[in-house]
Amino acid sequence: MSLDYICPICSSDLTLNNKTLKCVNNHSFDFAKEGYVNLLPVQNKKSKDPGDNIEMVQARRNFLAQGHYAFLQSAVAEKVASLPAKKIILDLGCGEGFYTQALQKSAIDCKVYGIDISKPAVKYAAKRYPDCYFSVASIAQAPFDNLQADVIVSIFAPLFDAELSRLCKDKLIVASPGPRHLFELKSHIYQDVNLHTPVPCPNGFESDSEETLTRTVVLDIPTAKNLVMMTPFAWKFRPEHWQALEKKENIEVTLEFYLSIFKKII
Repeated sequence: MSLDYICPICSSDLTLNNKTLKCVNNHSFDFAKEGYVNLLPVQNKKSKDPGDNIEMVQARRNFLAQGHYAFLQSAVAEKVASLPAKKIILDLGCGEGFYTQALQKSAIDCKVYGIDISKPAVKYAAKRYPDCYFSVASIAQAPFDNLQADVIVSIFAPLFDAELSRLCKDKLIVASPGPRHLFELKSHIYQDVNLHTPVPCPNGFESDSEETLTRTVVLDIPTAKNLVMMTPFAWKFRPEHWQALEKKENIEVTLEFYLSIFKKII
C-alpha cells in the first residue's frame, strides 16, 4: 500500500513499513490499532488535547446518526463525484468521518484522506470507516506535498488560504453556515441574531459556483441539545438557556448551508 503523507517535521516523504511511517531522517509515526496515524508533533500542539473534546464528538455522532444533515452530505458527495480526473481528495477538518466516507463512496478509484486535529474524532472515524485514510494533523500545516490534492473539501472548518493554495491542484469545495442556520436555537442566547454571509473567496482561487441548501426540521429536546453541543456557540448556553429549552417538547430548527466551489487559479 502506498500512502501520500509527508513528514510533518521535515517534509520528507514517508514510507510505510508494517504499521509505521518513516522518513529518511528517521522520524517515525505508528498507526494506531483503529487504523489512523498521528501526524501532529508535540511541538506543533497549542494545547494538550487540541480540537473537539470527547463530549463534542459524542454529541455530533448522536446528532448526525439521525440523518438530519444527510442532505448536505449527499450534496457535497454529488459535487465531488461530478468532477473529472480525481485521484486524491482531502477532507480537511473531517471530524468523525461523516462526510469523508460519503466522498469515498462517490469517488471511484480515488484515495480519500480525512484530517482533523481532534484525536477522539479521528479515532472514531478510522474505526468506523476503514476504506478512508485518517490522520490526526493540523489543517494549517497538512502533512501532504505541494499540489497533492485534486479536490479539497472543507466543511465548517477554518480556511487557511496559503495552505489551501499550496495543497490544491484544482477545486475547493466549502460548506459553511447559511444565513439563518440554527436561527431558532441562537435566539435563546442572542437578542439579535446575526445572519451568516458566504465565506470570502480564498486567495489563490476564483469563485466557480455557490448555492444555498435549506431544510426545516422538528427536533426533540435531547436531539436539539446534541446539536447545540456540537456547535461553537455551545459555551454561551448558560443554565437558564438550557432550562428554557428543556421546557419545550420539541423545537423547529432551520438547517441552512452555503455550498461554495472555488477553482484554483493557475
